[in-house]
Amino acid sequence: MALGQDFRRLWVAYATSAAGTWLALDAFPFIAVTVLHSSTTQVSVLAAAGLAVGSLLAVPLGPWLEFRRKRPVLVAMDAVRFLVLLTLPLAYWLGGLTFGHLLAVSVVVAAADIVFTAGSGAYLKGIATGEDLLAANARFETTQWTATAVGPPSGGALIGVFGPVTTVLIDGVSYLLSALAIGSIRTPEARPAAHPEKVRTTEILDGWRYILGHRRLAALFFNTALVNGLIMATAPLLAVLLLRELGFSPLEYGLAFGVPCLGGLIGSRLSRRVTARLGAERVLLWFGTGRACWPVLLAFTPHGAFGLGFVMLVEFGLILTIGVFNPVSATYRLQETETSRAARVLTAWGITTGGTRAALILAWGVLGAWLGTREAIGLAGVLLLLTPVLLWQVRTTSRPPRPPRSRTARRPRSTAAASASRPAP
Repeated sequence: MALGQDFRRLWVAYATSAAGTWLALDAFPFIAVTVLHSSTTQVSVLAAAGLAVGSLLAVPLGPWLEFRRKRPVLVAMDAVRFLVLLTLPLAYWLGGLTFGHLLAVSVVVAAADIVFTAGSGAYLKGIATGEDLLAANARFETTQWTATAVGPPSGGALIGVFGPVTTVLIDGVSYLLSALAIGSIRTPEARPAAHPEKVRTTEILDGWRYILGHRRLAALFFNTALVNGLIMATAPLLAVLLLRELGFSPLEYGLAFGVPCLGGLIGSRLSRRVTARLGAERVLLWFGTGRACWPVLLAFTPHGAFGLGFVMLVEFGLILTIGVFNPVSATYRLQETETSRAARVLTAWGITTGGTRAALILAWGVLGAWLGTREAIGLAGVLLLLTPVLLWQVRTTSRPPRPPRSRTARRPRSTAAASASRPAP
């Protein structure tokens, strides 16, 4: 693989921001629970509202991003996230941190995340193609899970020593370093297509229209939105269950989600080899099914050291399958999308995923208060078991149709066999 200097600098930016992000794993729910003493519903509202409003703010940005150079936008989104996150430790140290402040910051960060993710995906497609694209996505996935394995335990230790907003400050600085790395890329970016003077509603919706008109992308799209939404819907509830009901310390909480991320590191390293053996569609089906089977077990997390080990085991199985699935899914999505529509498709994808997560997080916050924390986590796990049905569409619609047999004439057996073995045009 020879991806070049541009990719290496993009990768350094990704690695830096990923390290900061996972060092601050669940920082907002943690601050809400331990500093502001928020209720279960408030913790879920915090996570949901940020995603929902951030997604709405990002809706008109898809076509806007499509017709602009991506690198300056990436630098700007990093700068925005750095500045807005910096306000949280300042407010905490001045004694003015409030739930509303946390909520406002989560909205801005969520919108910037969607724009950055869409822009970076479109930019990556411009510098990597074919097998290099899967290799690039696998490296990103490996980096993410490495940061995730190291970050939460380190973040828990830092919070225990220096206070609850320490990791938020580090996360903000990581975005500044990411902006500097992306800004150091000197290769001129290709000029985008000429943009219209006025963005029409049809252009704003073009990303969704493209996805829904593509059966394979649509199936993967709905599966991704539902699975990510149902998994993330339980994240605030798990914070309440582990930190409040089961009495995990910040370090134990970090270990519970950090150590299993070694599974993601292993899975992402295996993704290229597994795809070469099975093909992308089978990987999506098999490992997409596997990742849906683990979360239901978290509803039965016991107390004490055994409970910590139980969470680690379940999360390891979940993250291992995700580690294989994600780079293949990201590559498949880019390969199935026309370059001229990549930013719009990725923006629509991010908005829908974020909006679905927001709706489900809010719904599960209400369910958690009504049914109980464990019961709500178990319900999400049961619904996840139904999501692999969508992936059969990816598997079946990707097979080339068999050529129809002629009823008017018979051909020699060898000629018919040779004709049937030819790939469909």
